[in-house]
Amino acid sequence: MAGQIPDLNAKVRAGTGKGAARQARRDGDVPGIVYGGGAEPQSISIPFDYLLTMLRKGRFMSTLFNLKVEGQEDVRVICRGVQRDVVKDLPRHIDLMRLKRTSRVKLFIPVEFENADTCPGIKKGGTLTVVRNEVELDVLAGDIPDHLTIDLANHQMGDTIHISEVVMPEGAKSVIDRDFVIANIAAPRTLAADDEDEATEEAATEEAASEE
Repeated sequence: MAGQIPDLNAKVRAGTGKGAARQARRDGDVPGIVYGGGAEPQSISIPFDYLLTMLRKGRFMSTLFNLKVEGQEDVRVICRGVQRDVVKDLPRHIDLMRLKRTSRVKLFIPVEFENADTCPGIKKGGTLTVVRNEVELDVLAGDIPDHLTIDLANHQMGDTIHISEVVMPEGAKSVIDRDFVIANIAAPRTLAADDEDEATEEAATEEAASEE
């Protein structure tokens, strides 16, 4: 079920308070705190450049991380806050929360499509248009899926695929409470234009008949 959870490397930060935090920044680190999970809060620091790279990848606040601190057991964490410089918008402090396997967390899970090679709609010239390549789910921290799978084997040209069609992992649910679109199988442009012309002709014929 659970996929490869990305690592987040940190080190123990000596001391607490503003003085220790300033020293961490002078050393090129971002000070932080890890709390929750039934354990005492722990002061940490993360190399500035490393953290900035992680932040710029996106989805940092909704990604489950495997926190690695030298000399300690790895622990699953999620970011609960990044304090930034009001002028430069650069990270100055980070808050991480430990998660138990039974904790619920909201994460973006990628969507994968299978059997595209045998999909009737695609074989007839249709194009798979992906509206959402990931979906935000409310899941158990100990039961996070690698991805959501959509089987295209029986889909025809013009079909629209909604979230209700996706088989959710046990204990998981979509954060968005409506039946939103994941993808569709669009007709080729020429075919769509022909259909539009045909519909226009039919409408013109009907209008002419009604005037007689």
